[in-house]
Amino acid sequence: MPLSVLLVDDEPLARDGLRILLARDAQIGAVHDAKNGQEAVAGIRNLRPDIVFLDIQMPEMDGFGVVREIGAERMPAVVFITAHDQYAIQAFEINAIDYLLKPVTAERFAKALERVKARLEVRAGGSDTNKQILSLLETIASPTRSLKRLAVRTAGRTVLVDVADIDWIEAAENYVQIHTQQGNHLLHVAMSTLEKSLDPAIFLRIHRSVIVNVTRIRELQPVTHGEYAITLTSGARLQSGRNYSERLKALGVNPF
Repeated sequence: MPLSVLLVDDEPLARDGLRILLARDAQIGAVHDAKNGQEAVAGIRNLRPDIVFLDIQMPEMDGFGVVREIGAERMPAVVFITAHDQYAIQAFEINAIDYLLKPVTAERFAKALERVKARLEVRAGGSDTNKQILSLLETIASPTRSLKRLAVRTAGRTVLVDVADIDWIEAAENYVQIHTQQGNHLLHVAMSTLEKSLDPAIFLRIHRSVIVNVTRIRELQPVTHGEYAITLTSGARLQSGRNYSERLKALGVNPF
């Protein structure tokens, strides 16, 4: 069945550009427009589109307001579109939500469209995507508060991981690996992006590729040149970088 799409953007040229990109895909059927948040809410309720491309920065009711009005649990598959809102981009990456950065390139658009179609095809994205959107809204609503949960895609589903359950985090190329006592999870986000969203009183970067929950530190042993072997309550052994010993001291974790 052809897929119906709702384009939500207050800029006509932006909607026209997306419509041109959608016309290249044979699976796309009807394409509808909405030029503001109120029209978007009405369009989602009345047209029931399969996919919504939703601009965030709109007057009166922004894209997040549309999601709140509809309810995350009732949202169709959604790809958010944003300009240069670094905090929003950080929130999307942490919660594994599809987004497009303006100006939208054909290559990036094609990737986002393929991902959203794949979710629709397996029909597994419904409740999982709703969890991700709920976690996204929670993150966006509290820009000055530290992150409380992470939405992690694993084995075709989304798991919400409580940040308090994290023992340590390590960089893994374009991902981070999150270590908890319940298991490990891969999250497609930059280490620096995640670090900015964690409580700095609890999570400490001890190495360029390692962040540790300081409440899990059981033992510190000097190694050499300001580096320390750190043993966690889980038994995991980590090593700090020589440039990070001052951070340990600042948090009251005195290795000396």
